[in-house]
Amino acid sequence: MDYLFDLTDRVFVVTGATGALAGSAADYLAGQGARVVYLGRSDEKIEASLAKCRAQTPSAQCLGLVADVMQRDTLERVRDTVLQQWGRIDGLINGAGGNMPGATIAPDKSFSDLDFESFQQVVDLNLHGTVLPSLVFAPTMMEAGRGSIVNFSSVSAPQVVTRVVGYSAAKAGVENFTRWLAVDMARRTGGQVRVNAVLPGFFLGEQNRRLLTNEDGTLTERGQLVVNNTPFGRFGQADELHGAIHYLLADASKFVTGSILPVDGGFVAFSGV
Repeated sequence: MDYLFDLTDRVFVVTGATGALAGSAADYLAGQGARVVYLGRSDEKIEASLAKCRAQTPSAQCLGLVADVMQRDTLERVRDTVLQQWGRIDGLINGAGGNMPGATIAPDKSFSDLDFESFQQVVDLNLHGTVLPSLVFAPTMMEAGRGSIVNFSSVSAPQVVTRVVGYSAAKAGVENFTRWLAVDMARRTGGQVRVNAVLPGFFLGEQNRRLLTNEDGTLTERGQLVVNNTPFGRFGQADELHGAIHYLLADASKFVTGSILPVDGGFVAFSGV
């Protein structure tokens, strides 16, 4: 049954591939024999990511390209370059995203203090930055008659996580878009192009480290609240997303579409009581 999970020589485009979670997933896929396209906005970060990938997997087939998920022309250039080099695109991971301080509500502030411009920027990056790459790469998969898109949701989408109002709204939009596109692709391709999402719990990264941990590594009050509400009693590790992403890209999930797969240590399932 190994063929169900075989990703050898499949071509996957990963947005946000210079980040912690999407970057780790890209490295993993390269280690599984896939051909991986690392997308990011910085040449320097892309080169560092490719060096890390090749250090882990000397035989890795990885290609780094500069693109902004909010600029269609750069994404179209990536698409054309990939098709010229590898002839096809088998999957897209929409891993680009993030938050901004202005789109959150600090403990001593209220909703009326929200910086709406920051809110818009966070929605643009997370929601529109998922829709636009899908718009550019999905037609290629439709023409080929096969493909899988994996989006990134968040535990803040299906339930309220205080303070992160912009990010929560954007990720809720990503979940709805995932289901909408899954239905549209299923009906147009007979189920050959699938669209799903992973729903990560709390994973430590550069963006949230100071919010969740102190300089000495102990938990902040916010971090302790998160751990208390995670049945596993800890934060996730980046490699703990690999299996879910692999499954959603592989033939093992060929009858799965429109799903939101939590990888959260039980956070969403827990009422906190």
